Amino acid sequence: MKHLLCHRNSSCTRRAFWAFFFLLGLCAQFRLNGQTSAPAFLPAAPEELNYVTIKHIYITGNRRTRPEIILRELDFAEGDTISLTTLSRRIEQNQFKMMNTGLFASALINFKEWEGATNFVGLEITVKEGLFIIPIPILELADRNFNVWWDTYHHSLRRLNLGVQFYHTNFTGRKDLLKALVQLGFTKKYELTYTLPYFNRHRNLGLNINFLHTREREIGYTTSGNRLLYSRDNDSPLLQRFRAGAGLLFRRKLDVYHRLNLAFHQNIIQEKVLPELNPDFFLTGPKQRYLALSYEFVLDKRNIKPYPLAGYYFEATAAKKGFGLHNDLNALDVSATYFHYFTLAKRWSLELGAKGKTGLLRQKQPYYNSVALGYLLDNIRGYEYYVVDGLDYAYQKSSLHFEFLNKTVSWGKSVPFEAFKEMPLKLYLSLHNEWAFVNNPFYNNGNSMSNRLLWGTSLGLDIVMYYNKVFSLEFSRNHVNEFGFFLHWALAF
Repeated sequence: MKHLLCHRNSSCTRRAFWAFFFLLGLCAQFRLNGQTSAPAFLPAAPEELNYVTIKHIYITGNRRTRPEIILRELDFAEGDTISLTTLSRRIEQNQFKMMNTGLFASALINFKEWEGATNFVGLEITVKEGLFIIPIPILELADRNFNVWWDTYHHSLRRLNLGVQFYHTNFTGRKDLLKALVQLGFTKKYELTYTLPYFNRHRNLGLNINFLHTREREIGYTTSGNRLLYSRDNDSPLLQRFRAGAGLLFRRKLDVYHRLNLAFHQNIIQEKVLPELNPDFFLTGPKQRYLALSYEFVLDKRNIKPYPLAGYYFEATAAKKGFGLHNDLNALDVSATYFHYFTLAKRWSLELGAKGKTGLLRQKQPYYNSVALGYLLDNIRGYEYYVVDGLDYAYQKSSLHFEFLNKTVSWGKSVPFEAFKEMPLKLYLSLHNEWAFVNNPFYNNGNSMSNRLLWGTSLGLDIVMYYNKVFSLEFSRNHVNEFGFFLHWALAF
């Protein structure tokens, strides 16, 4: 759950600040205890042999996780040969690969046996499993992010949603994720998702099913001054959403993913929204129904996915919405993302990346579907209070990071769970510089940030806890010389 998603309605939310710290203490998949060093011992090999052959791989510590799930993450197998010059690096990389699964509090690879005459080795993988069953109490903001709730709505407790979210991150021992959500309050939401990484003999073909239903008493019905304007009805929901989808997952190689998803969407608004608030909300009336087919390709070579310091990430997507069955929506969007991460020195790292998205069908789209910056994961720093609608957009980001603290905090007997007792903690100073442009041919009236170059910069403190919990405190500035202090977080499962 790298970020919480948002859209033009009251369910576009972030968890309240203290709820995340509650989550941090109770339900994280805690991983790397700073144990990603080379193997404990590396015997000297005969001069005539400059490689080792892996004769056996032993696995210990996995009580629920199936051995094939661990072996599936490795870039070597029994019978493979590895050059001695790359052996330590390969072992360290594979420890990170196991940690990136999100299943373990720690993972180590060491040598259990070494036949000096033949250089046959036995490797022992020792894992410590984290928590798999995670009930999360929901205290959720009815706004796009924490900063909007705090500043615009004066941190009103009335704009909260209460409920429970249940995760099982290893349901059958195959890293299959089961998620169930029941939320009451400002926005009623019911959601069920199940992801099975594989079901075939080659362990590379999986599936996903998902259902969502919401009833929302408040919606963002239009954009003015690049801010969402909201309307609320205390007696009945203004917007009801239903989605049912299924998809196939194909993992061709360790770091290569293909995802194909088909979903049915039905969105219904109150009759009064169209004539009184925004006639272009759905364009076709108070009901919007369509099929959506999407394809996603991912090449992920990041070393540490929650906070990468080396490697790169590439993603390409294509999504067709509407196939003429209801004529409520007809859109075809393509996008591409690329980020590269450089380790400059022991404590210095650089991040460079960009994303672009365009609509191949150029006719006017419903206002509800014309989202660009400020929604989902697409944003730039300094514009947390704004949204920029449009048909096409692109942005570029660069960040310089300096690590000034790297330690492990021991909680001792004060924490009853073994996986929680050791907390890896890293602190980074980060300098960000970001650019963006949004093409908005249909809804740019009164929104000055459309169709112009946007720029934002910030200086921040990044706090990385338990390997995959990232909190950022940032002081930002945008192109209209507005300054602000913002809080961001990313919690990965």
